[in-house]
Amino acid sequence: MAHHKSAIKRIKQNAKRNARNRHVSSTLKTYIKRVREAVEAKDKDAAVAALKLAIPVIDATATKGVIHSSNASRNVSRLTKLVNTLG
Repeated sequence: MAHHKSAIKRIKQNAKRNARNRHVSSTLKTYIKRVREAVEAKDKDAAVAALKLAIPVIDATATKGVIHSSNASRNVSRLTKLVNTLG
């Protein structure tokens, strides 16, 4: 166990941030999964709607620092390309 006051505080902060980041990551994965499921079902309208909901979530996750901005851009790009394959 930590002996310094600052170390104890850091442990508490890290636990809180870890919980917050896990929640945001889980939400992100859910939105991405919805887009992929709509594409697999060949439902263009649902895929476009899911993508419109997913993009702000991906950007917000990057803004919060949970994922890198390049990772967010890559996710948006790949999902958009995937939805566009439905024609």
